[in-house]
Order: sequence, then C-alpha cells, then structure tokens
Amino acid sequence: MWLASIAHALGVERERWILWIPVLCGIGIGVYFSLSFEPSLWFGPILVLIAGLLLFMTTANDASSHYFLTITFVAMLVFGLGFSAAQIATWSADGPMLTKEIGPVDVSGQVVRVEHRPKSKRIILEKLQISTMAPDKIPHSVRIVLQAKQPAIASGDWVRVWATLKPPSPPASPGAFDFQRQSYFRGLGGVGFSFGTAIIEATAPTTGAASIPFMVERVRESINLTVRSVLVGEKGGVASALMTGDRSAIPRDTMNAMRNSGLAHLLAISGLHVGLVAGILFFSVRAILVLIPGLALRYPVKKWAAIVAMLGAFSYTLVSGTTIPTQRAFLMLSFVLLAIVFDRQGISMRTVAWAAMAILLISPESILGASFQLSFAAVVALVAFYEEFRDRDKYRNQQKSHFRKMSYYVVGVALTTLVAGLATAPFAAFHFNSVATFGLIANLVAVPVTALWIMPAAVSAFVLIPLGLEDIALHVMGAGIEVVVWVAKTVSEMPGAVRVTPAFPVWGLVLVVMGGLWAAIWRGKIRLAGFPIIILGMTSSIFLQAPDILVSSNAKLAAVRTDGGGYMVSTLRRARFERNIWLRRAGLYGAEGKWPKNGTTDSVSCDAIGCIYQKNNKKISFARTAQAFAEDCASGTDVLFALEKGIEVAGYDNGEAAGCTSVSHLVTASDLKKNGTYALWLNDDGIKVETVNQRRGNRPWIIGDN
Repeated sequence: MWLASIAHALGVERERWILWIPVLCGIGIGVYFSLSFEPSLWFGPILVLIAGLLLFMTTANDASSHYFLTITFVAMLVFGLGFSAAQIATWSADGPMLTKEIGPVDVSGQVVRVEHRPKSKRIILEKLQISTMAPDKIPHSVRIVLQAKQPAIASGDWVRVWATLKPPSPPASPGAFDFQRQSYFRGLGGVGFSFGTAIIEATAPTTGAASIPFMVERVRESINLTVRSVLVGEKGGVASALMTGDRSAIPRDTMNAMRNSGLAHLLAISGLHVGLVAGILFFSVRAILVLIPGLALRYPVKKWAAIVAMLGAFSYTLVSGTTIPTQRAFLMLSFVLLAIVFDRQGISMRTVAWAAMAILLISPESILGASFQLSFAAVVALVAFYEEFRDRDKYRNQQKSHFRKMSYYVVGVALTTLVAGLATAPFAAFHFNSVATFGLIANLVAVPVTALWIMPAAVSAFVLIPLGLEDIALHVMGAGIEVVVWVAKTVSEMPGAVRVTPAFPVWGLVLVVMGGLWAAIWRGKIRLAGFPIIILGMTSSIFLQAPDILVSSNAKLAAVRTDGGGYMVSTLRRARFERNIWLRRAGLYGAEGKWPKNGTTDSVSCDAIGCIYQKNNKKISFARTAQAFAEDCASGTDVLFALEKGIEVAGYDNGEAAGCTSVSHLVTASDLKKNGTYALWLNDDGIKVETVNQRRGNRPWIIGDN
C-alpha cells in the first residue's frame, strides 16, 4: 500500500517528470568524475547508442504497454549523455602541464587576460614559447604575477618576461578542492611569478576575426581603468567587480568582510546582477517608448523592450567574463524575455532545468565547482518556493497601499534571502567550511541598496562611459558601495559572525542535493520526503573523522591531533595556505600551537634532529636527518617520516632491514612528492593511511611528479 501510494503521487505529477532529465545528466557526469580510473572513450557513446536502440525498440511497438521500460531506457540515455559529455570535455581539454618547477626562464606569449591587483598585475599567456622546453611539452597557457612597476599591458599584446613557473597545486589534503583538475579544464598548465619588467614585443591585432576576443577583453579592461580612475581604493575595486566581474582590485580585508557577512554573492556576477541589468533596461526602454504619442497603441513596445533588455544582458554577460553563473543567468533570462516576445510564461522550473541541461552538456566539469552548485541551488529553491504563491489570488490583482507594497517588498527580500541562504548553506559549508551567521541581517540592507541604488547607477555608467560623462553615475554608485561595505564590515565584526563547519563526505553532499531536488521538483506532499534526506546529508560529518596526522606534499608542514581535538603544527611561518585548509576542514578556527624546538608539548617531543608523536599506543617519528632516521629505526616506531631528501633509506625494505622491523609505514620526501599530502588515522585496531593521489586515482589531470 505504501509503494502504491508513492506511485500514485508520482503519477499525479507526471508533467514534472521531465525536470529530472538534467538531474540524470548530472548523475552521469558525477559518476564519471568519481571514478579512480579513466574509462574508455567509447564507453559513454556506446551506452547512449544501446539505450537509444532499446528505447526505439520499446516505443516502436507500444510505449504504453512498456511504461517502466520506456522510463528506464530514457534514464539510461540521459545518464549516458552526461557521462559522454564529461568524457568528451576531458579529451578535448587534454594538453601538456608542467610537472616540476622551472626557472627563471624566458617566457613569451600573447596576453589573453590582465588582472590589476592592488600591488601587482596578473596575466594569462597563450601561444607560449619557453626557452628551456620543447614545443610539444609547452602548456597551452600559464598565469604569471608581474611584480614591481610594469608597462601598460593589454589583452592581445605579445610580451616577453623572465619568470619562474611551477605546476598548479594539488589538493592540500585528501578530499580537498583539486586545483589541478580545475586548471586542466581551463587549459592552464602552470603558474608563476616574474622577475623585472615585462617587455611588450607587439600590440594586439585590431582587424579580422582574431581581434574580436581581444576587443571584448580590452573593452573590459578599459571599463575597469575608467571606473578605478574615478573611484579609488575599495570603492573602485567593488565597482569593477559589479560591472566587469574583476575582483582582483578589492582589498583583502574588504573581501573577507564581504565573505564573513554573507555578502560575497553580491561581488560574484550572477542572476541577481544580470536580472537587474535586464530589468532596468526593460522598464526604462518601455517607459520611454510609451511616452511617445501613439507608439504604444500601434506597436508592441513591450516586446521591443524585451529585445533591448536581452541584448543588454548579453553585452553585460560578455563584459563580465562569461562565468558559469552569468551563463546560467543569461540562459534563464533569455527564456523569460523570449517568453514575453512570444506571449508565454517565462519563469518556471522548466526554464531552470533547460538552462542547467545546456550548461551541463557544454561545460560538464562545472558541476564540480562551487559556482555552479551555489547558483543553481539558490535559483531552484527560489523558483520552488515562489511557485507555491504564484497562482494564489490573494498575492496578486489587489489594490495595495504604498505602505503595503513597501512591506511586501521588505518581506520579499527577507524571504528571498532566507530561502537562498538556506539552500546555499550546505554548499558553502562543503566547499568553504564556513557559514555566515548573520547573513540575513546583512542582506536585508545590502540587497535593496544594490538593487535600487548601485546597479541602476552602474547601468547609467555603462551608457555614459562612451560619452565621457560617467563621473556622476560612478560617484552615485560609489556612495551606494560605501553603504554596502559599511554593512559588511559592521556585521563581520559582530561576535560569532562566522561559524566554521567541519568537512563532510561527498556522499553527504549528494544526499543534500538529491533531497533538495526531491523537495523542489515535486509539488505534492511527497516532496516532504526530501527533507529527512537533506538532514541526513547535513549531519554526515559525524561519520567523517579528522586525521590524527597530516604531512604536506612538500614536507614543509606537518600537523598532529591533540588530546583536546585541535591541531599542533610544525610551523606557523610556512605553508599557510595548506594549514588554513587543514584547520577549516577540521572545523577549527586556528592551530593550538606549534611543535617545540626542544622538549615535550602535548604528546609531541622534539629535539634538533626530529620529533616523535604518540597516540593510542602508536609511535610516529619525524626524522630531519640521517642520524634521526637511524635512531628511530633502532628504537622502534610504527610510522617513520624521512622528511629530508638526503636521508638514506635504500636499505629499508618493507620493515625487513635490520633494526627497522617495527616500522609499518615509511614515508620519504620522494613519497610525499609523488603521492601528495599524507593523512593518517591512529585507531585502536591499526593505522589507516590515505594520500591525495590515492583518493584521486589515475586521471588525466593528475600530475605524476607533484
């Protein structure tokens, strides 16, 4: 009876089944990226072919009599499409990546992007020539930080620079974000920094098809320079972020305040910004056209305004860098505006579904990123929430006083912020291990200021920049930015403004996603079954135990678990990036301290040549010299880290060498470099060891010699 009731409830909502198509496509992509090996390139297409043939054979006879089989083969087909899209994206992105640090070397190439940071510039070069490398080993592109004073470099220019380059960083710990995978799909084969001044050997092309991408980038850079010449400091940096998506000029303390107050989403151009630009253009153009006598009575000015708004949104998407959130926002907005042109309903869950499907097929790797997950989580939740009120007469077609309209707006902003915040909180916790406690308070002030003050001024500035009259609009925009930054700093300084959350497993995030989609897609009471699944996913962190020991891939940093549940680290001066990730994934705000130079502190004993850590009757040694290595072998230890390259370990053979019989795990500097960061759990029943590359497996984006 229980199964029959579920089947009946699903049958009632048959028109919503199609919304699961992008979900099945995403599952196919997710399964591909979860593999520890690279499957045959033909696996996905063959799966699609088989599913298509089975579906054709089933529906050719009588689809109604084989209903279950039809649904099954459709699911297989869409799953295969997602799997194939991921395979094709990986195959097409394949290219050389640096395997070790090189330089200083002579590097020349064409600039495709320039980022003006507060104290430096950062450029991305393509069509590279590197003096010490064979042409077939040179990456597709590299990113270089230019120090000191540099010439006026623009996109499209050919430059030469003396620089040190290294591979993109591997994950800081098993399960952490994979920068190498991200760089692989971006075609970024190396990163580095320059020495001295870059030399501009040729300027960008100004004619032909090759000049078009650089023209867009140069327009973007020109807008940034114009904005920052009028608005200096943090106001200029925030204004550039809102107008072009370039956040490189925002001071670090301002960026941290925006994150800690829950306002960082205002700096990442997404549906809010694209929608505001289109909305401002739509209502402005329509208002101007209806003022022309007789025009609104004879012609469809509303449709004209929709077309102008679409063109404006497209231009804004290009200028803002065409990131995943802006692509998603523009696709959805296009559906809405086209619906106006063709007299159809625009905002619906199907709009979201088709936008998601398009992005998943075009850029399947985006499903792994926080940007895709955060943007679609917010939109799906908001559409599902407001679908409940769309058809209720009491929320429309009523004469309302100005006070009631203002009250509805305030309540609408609060509800929108609350729903979007709750929907995105699990993803923020998973990717950033933090949640802004007072985000609702900050957004209640900052969102209306952004929507009614800052973005209208930004649209006016876009229109006035070609005329050289942008100063007034930018100063108005800057005044609004001051309000938002003040709110961000005030809220972020409140006690408990940021709550650090421990990492939870990927399967926990999958449960959150599936539970959320179940609750959002269905309309009846059956949707309530999704909320227990979400809760189970959110509490999955209790099943993930933080490591007792962590050692970085470059052997510069090690951390051990204290009796109080915190971490003591080997150094507070080096490897700060890795240390911060380790601590945040453990749900900690900071380290409990550093290892002693000489002496004993909380289960850690150190002298001039090494350290020893003991827990659960396990002894772990960290040898810095050959003398320490020999002594630890002789005295007996369970795990031995030989952290320096010069330590002789050739005589050790899986614990069989004389004097080292008690060592169950030997980890050398070469092992760390090859396998990535090591994580160890010292359990009563033994020692569990996991490395970064063990977790990642053998995939094309993994650099063999880290």
